[in-house]
Amino acid sequence: MIDTHCHIDFEEYDKDRSEVIARAKDKLDAVIVSGIGYESNQGVLNLCSKYEGFIYPSFGYHPVSSQNCSDEELKQAHTHLIDNINNIVAIGEVGMDYFYVKDKALREKQKEIFLSFIEIANDYKVPLLMHVRDCEKKALNIVLDYEDIPYVIFHCYSGSLKTARRIMEKDNYFMSFSTMLCYSKAHQELIKNISLDHILTETDSPYLAMTKEERNEPANVVKAVKKIAEIQNEDIETVDSITTNNARKVFKI
Repeated sequence: MIDTHCHIDFEEYDKDRSEVIARAKDKLDAVIVSGIGYESNQGVLNLCSKYEGFIYPSFGYHPVSSQNCSDEELKQAHTHLIDNINNIVAIGEVGMDYFYVKDKALREKQKEIFLSFIEIANDYKVPLLMHVRDCEKKALNIVLDYEDIPYVIFHCYSGSLKTARRIMEKDNYFMSFSTMLCYSKAHQELIKNISLDHILTETDSPYLAMTKEERNEPANVVKAVKKIAEIQNEDIETVDSITTNNARKVFKI
């Protein structure tokens, strides 16, 4: 099993990060940690260097943060990304967030910055890991124009089944499902119709735990795999094998 999206570099883990990673190692094959900005990306790289072969880095710029960045800050993030393009497994998380951001001007800035990262992913042929909350269809229409991106991942997919079906028309497009499956009726209904060949698993730790009081962690991706197996009436070993192989193929790990 692989947690394809988490943030164990965050301060929430400063007191017990090594224990969290030990629990992940006990259950999982690999973990991908996603950066959310220049400083975060460097921190992710530093963390991954300590656990080479188990934790892998993805460099991104979270859309809610990117909408407030200066031109100089964006240039710094781009340069840092390109300088480390051979050290990362994906570009992300990057994208647009229409759930938290309603202002049209800020949404437009998010889109411009998103496009800049899409172009880097296309130019360097690196997988693109997208945060596109409440704008999945719009994001899909954008990325379809970029044919040199090897793989496209819809992180924590929460879009419509109609859009999901369009995503599944592309062999190299994937939707990632999290521990939200354990309690979200909408996601449980959605996953019934998603082919295992297009599914990745994640936790988005420290977020999306079973309760608001809890802190999520990568080892909990096991719960998502079990829930997929239960809903799709498959055995856990089959779901584990297919989703793990999907992740290995996408991220070359």
